[in-house]
Amino acid sequence: MSAHPLYGALRPVTPLASVLLAPNPSPMTLEGTNTWVLRAPGVEECVVVDPGEDDPGHLADVAAHGPVALVLITHRHHDHAGGARRFAELTGAPVRALDPSLVLGSEALGEGEVVAAAGVELRVIGSPGHTSDSVSFLLDGPDTDPVVLTGDTILGRGTTVIAHPDGQLGPYLESLRRLADLPPGTAVLPGHGPELPDAPGVAAAYLAHREERLEQVRSALTTLGAGASARAVVELVYADVDRALWPAAELSVRAQLEHLRSS
Repeated sequence: MSAHPLYGALRPVTPLASVLLAPNPSPMTLEGTNTWVLRAPGVEECVVVDPGEDDPGHLADVAAHGPVALVLITHRHHDHAGGARRFAELTGAPVRALDPSLVLGSEALGEGEVVAAAGVELRVIGSPGHTSDSVSFLLDGPDTDPVVLTGDTILGRGTTVIAHPDGQLGPYLESLRRLADLPPGTAVLPGHGPELPDAPGVAAAYLAHREERLEQVRSALTTLGAGASARAVVELVYADVDRALWPAAELSVRAQLEHLRSS
């Protein structure tokens, strides 16, 4: 894949949020990981959400837009958090996440907590399912429309993987319902792909997609037998999907099978 023209460039998205695209494209990460830089107008410091992989070039590009007051992590996967320790050493900023093992120089995040830094306030929304430690951040301001930073809970294009066994379908469905209850017009700032204009609408579409997939898995079990393997279900249900994505689809199917067999 050729270099994306936005690699290394800070792109303003809202009055409070800009994004740097990490150069780690893949079928799973789309064009790359979105590293979000948040600050109120006129404020020098910033909050960085998901510094990305341990890529010295990308981390240096992000640090150049500091000083960094705080680093927040949406979830533990390396393409979001792998570079957090190096970035903390580079900037001197504390790192906060739901997973205590990712926390540096501060404390773990809490559900419903309001994090204030760089002139912005972010409300922590627990959104497990993709991983057990996934969180989203609701960012609102007096002169801007609300946005929610969703990590991999909602992507800018396509749908996310339930990374079983750490990820679980039941909590993921509940997380989508929580995001569907956000105010209409709340935009999505995702961990991968383009921003989206309406979080509640996207969350509702994700819920419908998950219900459709569950019905397809139920049908596959009728055809293949109740004890069918996740791989066999993938080959039937995801026959029209790029085979490069089948390993990820198998994780989601494992989560779906566990959900169906335990309900």
